[in-house]
Amino acid sequence: MSELVTGDAVVLGLRPAKLPSRALALAIDLAVVGAAFVLVSIGLAIATATLDDAALAAVSVASFLLVLVGGPIAVETLSHGRSLGKLACGLRVVRDDGGPIRFRHALVRGAMGVVEILMTLGVVACIASLVSARGRRLGDVFAGTLVVRERVSTGRVVAVPPPPPWLVGRFSGLDLSAVPDSLWLAIRQYLTRMHQLDAQVGRSMAERLAVELATSTGVPVPEGVPAGAYLAAVVHERQARDARRVFVAAQTGSGVLAGGAVASAPVRSGPSVGGAGAGVPVVPAVEEDGAAPAATGFAPPA
Repeated sequence: MSELVTGDAVVLGLRPAKLPSRALALAIDLAVVGAAFVLVSIGLAIATATLDDAALAAVSVASFLLVLVGGPIAVETLSHGRSLGKLACGLRVVRDDGGPIRFRHALVRGAMGVVEILMTLGVVACIASLVSARGRRLGDVFAGTLVVRERVSTGRVVAVPPPPPWLVGRFSGLDLSAVPDSLWLAIRQYLTRMHQLDAQVGRSMAERLAVELATSTGVPVPEGVPAGAYLAAVVHERQARDARRVFVAAQTGSGVLAGGAVASAPVRSGPSVGGAGAGVPVVPAVEEDGAAPAATGFAPPA
């Protein structure tokens, strides 16, 4: 499975499509495009019966480029990577970062497809797909795309453990814009597997990740805060910010609530890294009466 990470440290599990499913989707697409090309060629032959040989050759080349090359490019662009064959097989073309493709991606894939599929009868594409670990042909490599399976069974998602309550909101003033996605992914993988690691190995790994994260944010790790708890608190802060942005966008899109009240989120001040109140909205945890807070796996400093 190919793991793609988003800005909020959430891993997108995308299963790359292998050669058999891609070959079946390609066969369906070629059958449809070939039928369209035959129909267009017959129509043009009837319409251009009085033209000379040079004009007929020019019309033939134009119809080839329009139907066999331009057609698939237009379909992939307008459908965001889902041609008829890929739709039937549950496949989709996406960018390397998991986003939808655009015209330039479809153009590169289509141009390379003329060479590795049409001119070589698919031999080059098959060899490239077999050699690639993610089943990519040359068009995918040059375009920066990946064909993935959409209809896959949903596996169990491992949640990132929450930070200890005494750290919630403490890093609300932290600048996370310079933290690379690769570091978010490494931190998330550590947090979801920290209880499976040896104590000494896990501690050294957490300290290394905490140093890298502090270097990216420009703020050192607070004294007395364990490295694992620091990582969990910062990841929680990043996810909370994204959740607030989505909430504000949804409320802005919905306009005014029933009764004429303007939608707003509850706001309370929380301590920042420097100790000053940040004044950002924090979603409080909801607990049942008499129930103990959820265990986080982190202990407060002595």
